[in-house]
Amino acid sequence: MPRALVTGRRLAAVGMVAALSLSSAACGGSDTADGSGDKPIVGLITKTDTNPFFVKMKEGAQQAAQQQGIALQTFAGKQDGDNEAQVQAIENLISAGAKGFLITPNDSKAIVPAIDKARQAGLLVIALDTPTDPASAVDATFATDNYQAGLLIGQWAKAKFATDGKQAKIAMLDLNANQISVDVQRDQGFLEGFGIDVKDRTKIGDEADPRIVGHDVTDGAEDGGRTAMENLLQKDPSINLVYTINEPAAAGAYEALKAAGREKDVTIVSVDGGCPGVDNVKAGVIGATSMQFPLKMASLGVESIAKFAKDGTKPTTTEGKTFTDTGVQLITDQAQSGIDSKDSTWGKENCWG
Repeated sequence: MPRALVTGRRLAAVGMVAALSLSSAACGGSDTADGSGDKPIVGLITKTDTNPFFVKMKEGAQQAAQQQGIALQTFAGKQDGDNEAQVQAIENLISAGAKGFLITPNDSKAIVPAIDKARQAGLLVIALDTPTDPASAVDATFATDNYQAGLLIGQWAKAKFATDGKQAKIAMLDLNANQISVDVQRDQGFLEGFGIDVKDRTKIGDEADPRIVGHDVTDGAEDGGRTAMENLLQKDPSINLVYTINEPAAAGAYEALKAAGREKDVTIVSVDGGCPGVDNVKAGVIGATSMQFPLKMASLGVESIAKFAKDGTKPTTTEGKTFTDTGVQLITDQAQSGIDSKDSTWGKENCWG
């Protein structure tokens, strides 16, 4: 992406932008799409710049920025969980005089002081996909209803196991030890959808249901999914249902199951709706997945900040919810009675990545 072009500004402003470019590179990958120094600046800060979900999110932000005539600056953590890089990105955007930014928090709690500073400086802050903790730390949240996403695959799995007359032995492949909101909500939604008492919905791992073999973390990556699945198979080789935080983790879990000769008698469910994940639904690797719409999240977020820059209007929430719900759709080729779903053909037409 082209670096910022500065026209008609004081020499000090030129120095500021140069410093921004240097420090942005330290944030694990960033670019700018200013086109003109006269355009309002909007930031996009994602967890990483490699996950296809965030690649699609960036694409949506870039498209909307071009349509709205604003300058987009993008940043990302070096890996999932990299809060420090996101804090630095916020500092850079404040220094650049941005009107606001979109962020997928790597640490929902630790990022809040930096967000507070930005809002005190007059920036509009919108969380994408992952709410902050507390959610009120930002001006708005545009996201999948992650609890609903988990609930759908839990309900589907419950119906399938009832139809097949099987007792579940469940492996829970979560994100990381931070228990960020998106991780907790998907995990707890799945368990409640399956009919398991989760005790405290805000915590992972406090349930006492004997059907749960255990939890392990994946970092949302294929390698992590493989290792977590290997660990839990060692604990109980009879696992026959695997919940995964996302589709890369699901792909890794499948490889571990295949190596153990268990891939044909274990059901995997996930969340994402990326094109590789939909392909895995069609191939029978994933039984069902809940599709998100990251391009929509980012494009709506950019439009909202552009409107705020123009007339000070802030975004509103979806009726009955505390955030703007960008939708979720269950994708499966094994439809279950009473569970609304679309097949992999529809999924392929609407997937991302």
